[in-house]
Amino acid sequence: MEALEGTVENLLEQESLKWVFVGGKGGVGKTTCSSILSILLSAVRSSVLIISTDPAHNLSDAFQQKFTKSPTLVNGFSNLYAMEVDPSVENDDLPNVEGMDGFISELTNAIPGIDEAMSFAEMLKLVQTMDYSVIVFDTAPTGHTLRLLQFPSTLEKGLAKMMTLKNRFGGLLSQATRMFGLDDEFSEDAILGKLEGMKGVIEQVNKQFKDPDLTTFVCVCIPEFLSLYETERLVQELAKFEIDTHNIIINQVLFDDEVVESKLLKARMRMQQKYIDQFYMLYDDFHITKLPLLPQEVCGVEALKEFSHNFIKPYKPAITRGTIEELELRVSTLNLQLEEANVELDRLRKGKQQADHFDPL
Repeated sequence: MEALEGTVENLLEQESLKWVFVGGKGGVGKTTCSSILSILLSAVRSSVLIISTDPAHNLSDAFQQKFTKSPTLVNGFSNLYAMEVDPSVENDDLPNVEGMDGFISELTNAIPGIDEAMSFAEMLKLVQTMDYSVIVFDTAPTGHTLRLLQFPSTLEKGLAKMMTLKNRFGGLLSQATRMFGLDDEFSEDAILGKLEGMKGVIEQVNKQFKDPDLTTFVCVCIPEFLSLYETERLVQELAKFEIDTHNIIINQVLFDDEVVESKLLKARMRMQQKYIDQFYMLYDDFHITKLPLLPQEVCGVEALKEFSHNFIKPYKPAITRGTIEELELRVSTLNLQLEEANVELDRLRKGKQQADHFDPL
């Protein structure tokens, strides 16, 4: 079977896409990849929103622009917006009523992830009222992403738990709201209704997430064992949740384009190639995009735009081994190293002569 094209061109051509998730192990370059994907999509779509759900929030660093929990136009674009949301419930808006904290914490402790689910549902509700052609999610590391996919069932458990807690806290909350003159917004029925509403939103969005015409997941990794293992885990989980994924980005690949002589780098290349071969073997029906390891970080809009070429055209090493160009490059490199070594030798000799001249012994 012939390998699929190693680019993300298929994502840019799929005009029906509404949600694009970018995920993977921590530290593999998810934010850079999601930022570049959103830039590429902005060239072919009317409007694009990129959302960071990673508590670390590197989106502001990638674009070198401060983002908040409200969509902000990215500098230099007319149709690309970015926002950073924290996947946790903000209790600051709730009144400090005795019993309320216990109620919220009881619910949060009883259902792990319920706070994230509620926060995510609120964010999805907000996003659905906005008119964006496509939304890109820069997700948190794999474990958090998988929890995000479980939110519909998490909220369902939350509702069931809420009904049991209602009997224990209901009277207390009703008394508290009356005593402090609070409106019905903070009654147990209101909170129950809010959960019901969130569940509806998440279930509706969940249907869209399971539609391959509307949603896809891009897995980002590096050519190392742990990242390969994590990617396989992620792909299996996505299949379980019926979420489409057919793009893998392998980041930080060492290409032999500078005719490396370092034994350490050569060993690293061999190790990387072993895992790259495994990726191609495991995911022969995926678009696998390989990105080169750069000597500097990709930060700022211009750097992101420049690096984006590697997403739509497979990276090719500048020099190929065994060619005249390669031999000429090696000769010029060796000559340059020889010149630098002679300069350093002269400097050391002069230093030694001066030291001998001033030595009273």
